[in-house]
Amino acid sequence: MKVREVIGTIIRETGVRPFPEGKTCDIMISGSPDQEVTRIGSTFMATVDVIRRAIENKVDFLITHEPTWFTGMDSTDWVREDPVYLEKKKLIDESGIAIWRFHDYMHFAREDGIYRGFDRETGWRFYRMPPLPAEEQIMPGIRFDGCYEIPETTLAGLAAFLQQTFRMPDMRYIGDPDLPVRRVGVLPGGGSLGLGVEQMPMQLMLRRNLDVILCGDLTEWTLPAYVRDAYQLGMTRAIVVLGHERSEEPGMKHLGAWLSFMLPDIPVVFLDAGDPFRTFHHVIKKED
Repeated sequence: MKVREVIGTIIRETGVRPFPEGKTCDIMISGSPDQEVTRIGSTFMATVDVIRRAIENKVDFLITHEPTWFTGMDSTDWVREDPVYLEKKKLIDESGIAIWRFHDYMHFAREDGIYRGFDRETGWRFYRMPPLPAEEQIMPGIRFDGCYEIPETTLAGLAAFLQQTFRMPDMRYIGDPDLPVRRVGVLPGGGSLGLGVEQMPMQLMLRRNLDVILCGDLTEWTLPAYVRDAYQLGMTRAIVVLGHERSEEPGMKHLGAWLSFMLPDIPVVFLDAGDPFRTFHHVIKKED
């Protein structure tokens, strides 16, 4: 199959009406729509390391969820003389790999592909709470409402499970480690920023009576401030921070299983972009 045929098959399967040109970030980053596809790679982000591993794995079509060129719409006008862009573009061009962004169609599909992967990774699929009725939705038309009722644990127990599941030795949180946790909201990626409505995560927490929200990105004066004040007032509220990459990568990890039904003759390899951050550990002395 050619790249254009693979893309067309994926878009049809999402059930989303094709976006008008210029109204989506789901564009080809490199290569030609007429290239033959023999091996697909899926990843959260086409980093330099991911591209190198794609070459090693003989991938000729790479599907990335997030930008390759450092801005939401993958615009390059501002970066064309930047050495980082030039060296990365050279690597991609020499590889011959076609790269396509699969973001908007993935989130607006019949079943949001990021949540689908999250449910597979955590085993929480059958704990998912029914969505709010249309008239009660906080943001009508936007289905970022992944809420779960899990077997009761503590905040510390939940964090330990997530650290093991997402391979995160360090994990930030706000709240009481002994807090009983049952109702969990998941706002992966940029969802925890509110999707343009800063108060949305707090409204979701109240409306769904959530004990904890698992976050991707954060603005510290919104949800973290709300949860910290609630905690300091003795209320049962908490957050656990997964980060953007760790919270959305499972969607790309499990994309291959979804693609296999549509494209059974094309193998898919998952290329984990990895958490972009490392942590310095410093023991603070009293005189510090």
